Amino acid sequence: MNTVKKLSIREIIPMSTWLRLGLVWVVVAIFSIFGHDLMGAQMGGWTAVAVFVLLLATIVGAAFGVVREADELAHKLGEPYGTLILTLSIVSIEVILIAAVMLGPTENPSIGKDSIFSVMMIIMNLVMGLCLLLGGMKYGEQEYNAQGAMAYHSMIIMLGGISMMLPNFIGGAGDGSFSTTQAIILSGLVALLYAAFLYFQMTKYRHHYIQPPAGQMEIRFTDTLINTEWDASDTPHTVSSAKSEILIRSIVLLGMILPIVLLSHHMAVVVDYGIQAAQLPTLLGGVLIAIIVFTPESMTAVKAALNNEFQRAINLCHGAFVSTVGLTVPAVLIVGLIAGKTVLFGLTGTETILFVLTLLLSLMSFMGRRTSPIIGLMHLTLFIVFIMLIFNP
Repeated sequence: MNTVKKLSIREIIPMSTWLRLGLVWVVVAIFSIFGHDLMGAQMGGWTAVAVFVLLLATIVGAAFGVVREADELAHKLGEPYGTLILTLSIVSIEVILIAAVMLGPTENPSIGKDSIFSVMMIIMNLVMGLCLLLGGMKYGEQEYNAQGAMAYHSMIIMLGGISMMLPNFIGGAGDGSFSTTQAIILSGLVALLYAAFLYFQMTKYRHHYIQPPAGQMEIRFTDTLINTEWDASDTPHTVSSAKSEILIRSIVLLGMILPIVLLSHHMAVVVDYGIQAAQLPTLLGGVLIAIIVFTPESMTAVKAALNNEFQRAINLCHGAFVSTVGLTVPAVLIVGLIAGKTVLFGLTGTETILFVLTLLLSLMSFMGRRTSPIIGLMHLTLFIVFIMLIFNP
């Protein structure tokens, strides 16, 4: 008879994590109560600097907590469930933030498109570039599951193309926006396709998103019962005993993620103040907030590449963008229809070129060949071009 010791909460979550969680929520409480006074119209330069440092330290501290719990959950659940938890948590938060901005008093019809495009450039060029470069410098070449990589890219081309490139070449409602009928049909199609993708990713085709054995670039369908993250010898009692740990870690994970969201608005205010004071491009504020929101996922992806788990890095980076489009497009279109808000998804000419270059470079990076650090430098170069065009369009 197998007996498994049931871990206590103290054994699952160390005191340092509870201390980190407590300090983070104290800062959230401070800004919830005194945020308006701290960042009112009379906010000065030194106050802005102090607030920025405090917010940045708190958000980064929470990000490290998110990474730790996500790593533990990934090992407990296996791929792709572990990375899906982190990805869907972050992207859902982003969707909520976008909806909040849309429903605010200020008209911002392109917030959905700007958010998706910024996430693409950050995740698929900056973060993936770092993964390719640092992982390649450490291991020379790295292997991944080519089937899963191609599935991600197919989704990116399909969802990104019909949501952000198509609007500029159809009549629609004009100026890169969909008509009501188009918005209803396309939001339903995007949501349905993304739901189908998740279903196959978590069931029969889960093996496409698992790191293949050393020396291979795929896992055959017939080998799926062998190549699995779960140990087949686990007894029902063992699995049952892990459920409580998974639940506790998931709650702590959400407890670390929520402060990032709640403080992002305050960070946006102080960043906007700094941008106006320094007369910097306004688009830079959205990019900085996107970087902060996706910091946990980015850190986890780079760490996975350095641990020679490159498929996990792909799951995080490419999965994040697929989830961003799959959740953001339907949500923004539906909110726009209900609230009577104008929604613009059409890319500008410059954004279209960068979008296509990113797609082509990503396809060439993951066409069934092992990774190379020079490809990482190319992705980083494209991200630098994106930043340059913000300051000098």
